[in-house]
Amino acid sequence: MRHNHTQWGPADQVGAANLLTVEKRLTALASVKSGQVIDVSHDIYMGAPYMPPNQTPYLMSIFGSWRHTIARRRKLGATNDAGTNLERIEMTTHVGTHIDALGHFSNGEMLYNGNKAADVVTDWGLERLGIEHAPPMITRAILFDVAGVTGGPHMQSGQTVTVEHLQRAAEAGGFAVESGDIALIRTGWGQYFGVDNTKYVHGEPGIDVPAAKWLIDQGIVAIGSDNMAVEVLPNPNKGLMMPVHQYALADCGVYLIENLALEQLAAEKIYKGCFILLATKLKGATGAPVRPIMIL
Repeated sequence: MRHNHTQWGPADQVGAANLLTVEKRLTALASVKSGQVIDVSHDIYMGAPYMPPNQTPYLMSIFGSWRHTIARRRKLGATNDAGTNLERIEMTTHVGTHIDALGHFSNGEMLYNGNKAADVVTDWGLERLGIEHAPPMITRAILFDVAGVTGGPHMQSGQTVTVEHLQRAAEAGGFAVESGDIALIRTGWGQYFGVDNTKYVHGEPGIDVPAAKWLIDQGIVAIGSDNMAVEVLPNPNKGLMMPVHQYALADCGVYLIENLALEQLAAEKIYKGCFILLATKLKGATGAPVRPIMIL
């Protein structure tokens, strides 16, 4: 794995999103025919799966309720009993359907594009490569229904999605990868999200580095999947942990989208379409919750 980002220059912070050209956007929008919208995200809620110890649970509480706000406003002389409900949320940005910022992972001490982690990562967030730099993504998404070509309701925990699997899924879906596309990979593992969280987070089927390289070499902007980490867990090579994150984010500047809901697309045999994803501009954050959609 070598750091090589000369194609976009030493100051670049958006990585493969440079491939999201105006022409690519217009072509994706022109493909919309019926106007049907398919939401490919999960709800974020208390009890949603997370991976300890790095991830912490999503917590939400009502910080100010209608009862207390009415009482306070009455003391100030208000007579119309206007009640407010306001919550406080504590979460990592990697719970629920989310996108990883390029600064989320390092390869040793190096982040994307020759940035040293020691110079970028602070106690208050990333000084470079935060999720605020990820542009709105309006492009074509292609669904690799790998579970559909391997048989059964889902692949198995620890089972690798290989280049051959992706090629078979592309052939079954009737598409070829194009520069500027976003790859959506269905393993079937998403059926356990919020249903059996213990099973969902303790191992998963997913891609390995060769499969990620095959996609990235063809100009993929982001790789998403219906699992917690996109990549196979545990890695069949016991000496490797999270190598796809290193390769995609730190080495190649390609985004990862996790915990996607892809069952409806597969059930309706929708293999390509206009995909829209906008990440909340949480300055310095290593990721952001998202609500990506396909418009047909």
